[in-house]
Amino acid sequence: MWTLAGQGCWRGRALAAWATRAARRGLPGPRPAPTRGAAAESKAPDRSYSSADRKETIDMSRFPVENTRNFSIIAHVDHGKSTLADRLLELTGAIDKTKNNKQVLDKLQVERERGITVKAQTASLFYDYEGKQYLLNLIDTPGHVDFSYEVSRSLSACQGVLLVVDANEGIQAQTVANFFLAFEAQLSVIPVINKIDLKNADPERVEKQIEKVFDMPSDECIKISAKLGTNVESVLQAVIKRIPPPKVHRKNPLRALVFDSTFDQYRGVIANVALFDGVVSKGDKIVSAHTQKTYEVNEVGVLNPNEQPTHKLYAGQVGYLIAGMKDVTEAQIGDTLYLHKRPVEPLPGFKSAKPMVFAGMYPVDQSEYNNLKSAIEKLTLNDSSVTVHRDSSLALGAGWRLGFLGLLHMEVFNQRLEQEYNASVILTTPTVPYKAVLSSAKLIKEYREKEITIINPAQFPDKSKVTEYLEPIVLGTIITPDEYTGKIIMLCQARRAVQKNMMYIDQNRIMLKYLFPLNEIVVDFYDSLKSLSSGYASFDYEDAGYQTAELVKLDILLNGNIVEELVTVVHKDKAYAAGKAICERLKDSLPRQLFEIAIQAALGSKIIARETVKAYRKNVLAKCYGGDITRKMKLLKRQTEGKKKLRKVGNVEVPKDAFIKVLKTQI
Repeated sequence: MWTLAGQGCWRGRALAAWATRAARRGLPGPRPAPTRGAAAESKAPDRSYSSADRKETIDMSRFPVENTRNFSIIAHVDHGKSTLADRLLELTGAIDKTKNNKQVLDKLQVERERGITVKAQTASLFYDYEGKQYLLNLIDTPGHVDFSYEVSRSLSACQGVLLVVDANEGIQAQTVANFFLAFEAQLSVIPVINKIDLKNADPERVEKQIEKVFDMPSDECIKISAKLGTNVESVLQAVIKRIPPPKVHRKNPLRALVFDSTFDQYRGVIANVALFDGVVSKGDKIVSAHTQKTYEVNEVGVLNPNEQPTHKLYAGQVGYLIAGMKDVTEAQIGDTLYLHKRPVEPLPGFKSAKPMVFAGMYPVDQSEYNNLKSAIEKLTLNDSSVTVHRDSSLALGAGWRLGFLGLLHMEVFNQRLEQEYNASVILTTPTVPYKAVLSSAKLIKEYREKEITIINPAQFPDKSKVTEYLEPIVLGTIITPDEYTGKIIMLCQARRAVQKNMMYIDQNRIMLKYLFPLNEIVVDFYDSLKSLSSGYASFDYEDAGYQTAELVKLDILLNGNIVEELVTVVHKDKAYAAGKAICERLKDSLPRQLFEIAIQAALGSKIIARETVKAYRKNVLAKCYGGDITRKMKLLKRQTEGKKKLRKVGNVEVPKDAFIKVLKTQI
């Protein structure tokens, strides 16, 4: 009988025979089986973590209010804000000194690709100075005009700013705009002249510009090179000496301002908060002043620049807070958080962002509608300046009408949708919000207001219903070398701009102020300005209200039928050029039919431009070899009558790809 003991004995004999043969040939024998203890030892995973792997909790009570400083870095595009932030992080030991430290705080893919800051980022720095340890809360802000809302939000959590100016380029348009944002918020301003290592740098000239434009003494300027790290230490010392500590009370009940938020798939909403009063710790029950919902705090901490949990956050400090908010609508930016059953007066919050540009957004495939809706909700939590309205179109299906702060803002939002959520969308041509003053009491009763805002051109009211139309205007600031002044003035006049001011900021640089209609600058003005001035001119604008204008609704007709998706609102003087351009684009995009297609641009009943897509035509004369001309004429006449009949019954359906070609932003 075959037994286990016998099986073991047989296995032992086989191993002995193998060992004998191996020894004869000079080969290594079989490896001994490991003991049970050794096997367990080899399989057991190594559970020892280094101290670097563990997140150390920091005791924030070590930093009294008088040792805390909250400051932002503001500047024009590409003047070295993010590079200076990298050097400050290195100096305070927040990150290691390596050559790879470039735009450490720019975490989005779109920021790294374009080399611009889109989202304001926070970092808490610990710095020893004169025997005391200071907590410096730094916020790196965007420089482009389209993201000025991010800058104004960041300034609400600060007591001072570093105004960075390029030693080569000097004061630019956005430098002026950002300075006045800080000035209106009554913040301490420290002027920093960067890039002094450049060959063409002229810090003395920039000092004089700062003195003339901002009325700040030149001896207050700090000259640095953020790239090489030259004199950067003096910036930290100036922050401690010149920026006051926050005016807060730690013994009062909690009052925290939500100034930014992001959505994490696993932990829900992560809110960036600035504490104005009191203390918050893990396990506290907090209430949102906006929604009146109660939450339990799961985690609090500071960003250094990565998340670092702490036991508590105290008044005057800036950090993050996770409280189990699962819905993206629950964390409103500008909201006040307070302790449960200890209500406080809400903080003033933020002035809501005013959209300057509207565009329709539709999924390429309608089956992707719900996925795109979820992606837009999560992205608008992170970028609260985007406004969203439901919209639908006969050709493109269900979608949204989104409001943006500018064209770059629209591009970046679209790029983030693609990169972060793999969403492919159709974006229509951007338009601006117009207003119309209604003429009759009946219409006012119907619309419930005398002045209506139109964000969709298809809803533009007829001239008979209104007393006047209003278009948005902006006050634009252009700073340019004086040799380009003539060309730039001509460009501004062609865009219906009105000059308001003109001043020299130094011997060869000039600052122009113009009132522009917003729809004239929204698409390609910036590109035209850069090409005219060889890239040296800079441009910034701010809202300046509305003015009356002669606006008309431009309809596009295909064989006499209006195509709603292609309706636009233009100024009366520009109607012909705009109509002709759209007709030409449509002619190139529409597929030919068996009948002729008439593409027309119309103002009311008046046709102002026309293009024709020729019909496919069979050669009916192919069978006529010679013969009388009347025979040929008879065949051609019969063909023409057939085409005419076909045109009456045939419908022109514009394919989706033709719409995409025509509606695609013409940048």
